[in-house]
Amino acid sequence: MVSPFQTATLVARPSYPNSIAWSHENLVAIASGHLITILNPALLFGPRGLITIPPIKPFPIGVVSREDLLTECLLPTCLSRDTRPCARSIAWSPLGLAPNSGCILAVCTTEGRVKLYRQPFIEYCAEWVEVIDITDLLFDHLVRSGFGEADLPFTKASCEEAAECQRESACGSHLKNSMLNKGHKRRWVEGLCVGFSEQGLLVKLSGESGSVTLDARSVRLAPLWNCGLNLWQVTIPKIEMEDLELAKVVKSKTKRFKENNLRRCSSVPKHQGKSDKQRSVNGTISEITARQYVSCNAMLSSTVVAWSPMLHLSSESDSSHLNSSPSDLSLLSVGGKSGKLSLWRIYEPQRYSIVHNDVSVNVSLVGLLQAHNKWITSICWKSLSTNGSNSQVALATGSSDGSVKVWLVDTERLLNSSESNNSSICLLKEVTSASSAPVSVLSLTASAESPEKMLLAVGRGSGSLEVWICDISNFKFQIIGSYDAHVQVVTGLTWAFNGHCLYSCSQDDSVRSWVIQGSSLYEAQIPSGSLGIRSSTDLPNVSDSCFGLAISPGNLVIAVVRGLDTELLNQMYQARSQKAAVEFCWIGGQQLESSSDKNLELGVETIPGISEREMACWESNMLWSLKQYQHLDNLLVVWDVIVALFAVEYSAQNYVQRILAKWLSSWFAGCDVGCSIEKILLYASRCLYKISTRQLHLLNIICRRFVLSGLKGDIPNVQAMLLEGVGVEDERLKLWIDILDISERELRERLVAFSFAFLLSQASSSTTIIPIDRQWLPAGIAQMEQWVAKNHDSVQDNLKILASKLEKLGKRLHSICGYVAEEQCKFCSASAPFDSPEIAFCVGVSCNTGVGQSHKLVRCAASMQLCPTTPLWYCVCCQRFVSELAPRSLFTLSELPIDLKSFMRSSSRQLALRPLCPFCGILLQRLQPEFLISPSPV
Repeated sequence: MVSPFQTATLVARPSYPNSIAWSHENLVAIASGHLITILNPALLFGPRGLITIPPIKPFPIGVVSREDLLTECLLPTCLSRDTRPCARSIAWSPLGLAPNSGCILAVCTTEGRVKLYRQPFIEYCAEWVEVIDITDLLFDHLVRSGFGEADLPFTKASCEEAAECQRESACGSHLKNSMLNKGHKRRWVEGLCVGFSEQGLLVKLSGESGSVTLDARSVRLAPLWNCGLNLWQVTIPKIEMEDLELAKVVKSKTKRFKENNLRRCSSVPKHQGKSDKQRSVNGTISEITARQYVSCNAMLSSTVVAWSPMLHLSSESDSSHLNSSPSDLSLLSVGGKSGKLSLWRIYEPQRYSIVHNDVSVNVSLVGLLQAHNKWITSICWKSLSTNGSNSQVALATGSSDGSVKVWLVDTERLLNSSESNNSSICLLKEVTSASSAPVSVLSLTASAESPEKMLLAVGRGSGSLEVWICDISNFKFQIIGSYDAHVQVVTGLTWAFNGHCLYSCSQDDSVRSWVIQGSSLYEAQIPSGSLGIRSSTDLPNVSDSCFGLAISPGNLVIAVVRGLDTELLNQMYQARSQKAAVEFCWIGGQQLESSSDKNLELGVETIPGISEREMACWESNMLWSLKQYQHLDNLLVVWDVIVALFAVEYSAQNYVQRILAKWLSSWFAGCDVGCSIEKILLYASRCLYKISTRQLHLLNIICRRFVLSGLKGDIPNVQAMLLEGVGVEDERLKLWIDILDISERELRERLVAFSFAFLLSQASSSTTIIPIDRQWLPAGIAQMEQWVAKNHDSVQDNLKILASKLEKLGKRLHSICGYVAEEQCKFCSASAPFDSPEIAFCVGVSCNTGVGQSHKLVRCAASMQLCPTTPLWYCVCCQRFVSELAPRSLFTLSELPIDLKSFMRSSSRQLALRPLCPFCGILLQRLQPEFLISPSPV
């Protein structure tokens, strides 16, 4: 068994496959019973996030007679003993769908409900916040379509009335709260009893805009008998216009539904010994057959959820969105017990914020497909486009009847349609095999050998494992391996290292590794080395089952969730609070070739307990992981890379320097790989202007979080700290500090030049851009001009040319953007001159003693302006604050933007705001207190 290097315990035990998921912002979610625990892998013993699955009332789809309760189709429902709902399936969304640009967690429960949750970055609590209930939207859609059943005893209109009746109690509660909340208008009016209904007294209420009659119980106020007037009366607060209209709607909907329902019930044949009044079921819900109840309930009962990759679509596809500008989105797929697959469109928010409590999410149904005849048990997605457009994606679905289907989704056609349709979803292949065991898990990825091929892994309830390869050019499928991999149900599958390696786990408590070479599948040994780091807990080896596994963004760590045999634990101190555990294991030493020494450079420095061959694999896999982040579609989440570097350096320092030397030398054509790290750093310091912005960001992260992490002091100002006399004896460390200083200066020049070039392009254009919620307009131009003037001798000539052109605009610059040359202190309103792009000191206010009090102020890392006193965006890597976000185009630059015409042709998507640090490239967040969970991408 693989030994973990850190472990976290759970208070509840998982029950279903794929019970663990790793997000793109480095958070791990585990579905364990009625709880969902969110962990930060960088701080397992720190704070945790929590989602509690609440019990929910069933939907009013109908009532079955007592005689039909023992029919065969209803027996599973009648005999069910689930007293507490639990999570059945969880899935993280792509980065950018949450209001703070983070990830949204989709949760499917055993009650069939699907809800979306976000991080409580505003509420300051551990409980995650519910965003929307997808099943409510599905119920409304099915109600409008009459549940797609022609033989149901209620029509489309009656279904709509049932939905309104379901919301009747909520409306009445809202009416009461609306009236009671208006305490500042505390005028009291009297209502007179005008009759009786099944619910109680009917009271006539008089308002400013008229009168209305409604049940006394709907406003939760008891009527009183007036002896003098000889009638019943009820006293309530003053009724406003909107309250009166709401009451009319509630009353009219309730009355019409009762009348139609009574009329419908009178036409149903009577059962022996039962009257029409008894069959009306309190006059609200119709009586249906057992088969009809099971059919409707299956349509509303979801079993699995999965997110598509982020889709970057053309402007035509976004014409139906609230904003006319293009926006990225993702598709949420929900599989149900009826075999139907629903696709939901979720856009990125129109405005990212960490202050405003706007948590609304734009969700709409775009597809409803009958994918299988039985339960859908697993779903997975994979993009097929190589140009970044994601116009076509592959979707794989598995069912409890053993069938596996692969679908081709044309996202352009799917999202252009105003209504849900299936014309843009076509079946590529129904994968058939000798085994008919239920499908438990699926995993889909692109082949490492060829981007035109994709790999599909199928895990079944019998413990068997199948791997299929598909040629996208002709959509031909070929099975490359079928094994009895495990004894019990396969509960987890995940691909690693670009499809080179596959990991599987089972309920029999086993984890196995498989290597793909050509068209063959081989079992490989999982590396057992712990890099000299012991496990962070003393939990004994008492696991009895495995319920899923997930892989880190850098593919160097795998997380496995295991159930514990509580009979083997200490019954007083452990068994009560430790039901399961999450183990984090190293896989950086995984051998990806079947032959022992192929493509491996032996003769490297070793660590005690780790073989020379495994160390060579570590070097190869770490260089692969660092190289993957040069692609702009891969987000900068390098926690596992940095932790691995620290772990290896502890026992083999020269080995780490060798890896960093190979990594840096690969960026520069004239740099020799065999040179020492000192020579490579000297060469790189002269050529940093030639590399891309993404490479500069990655270099800054490695410098700050690994190489210079041992320095004490203010991390954003390492160079200033050295100038003040804080000595560094190591010459190699001084070279790294110089690299960091030159890299940050290059990034700041690109930021300033990008802003200047954009303003010049707008000045030469006939129309001035009017920024919308997510559109960028440069800020802090006056401060940028002052910074260029102060560093005129060291900045590049391209930036000087742009600054001189911008200076010629004169007062026209004020009409294009906000131009504030002299800033004031946010605390005392004194002048705050520009001395540094990082901080500022105001001149202070004179006191009676003649001594002024000066305040230290923080400047925005993106605009150099003074930051406001409101909550700010925060970078956990360089510890800078940001108040003005930068456009995503800035993070794709390879050199200074001197071509002004390119900005004229820039799409609004490229100018959309994204909360990324301009110096580290990682996702910004709100600075949370230490007792709340926060993502740690580095």
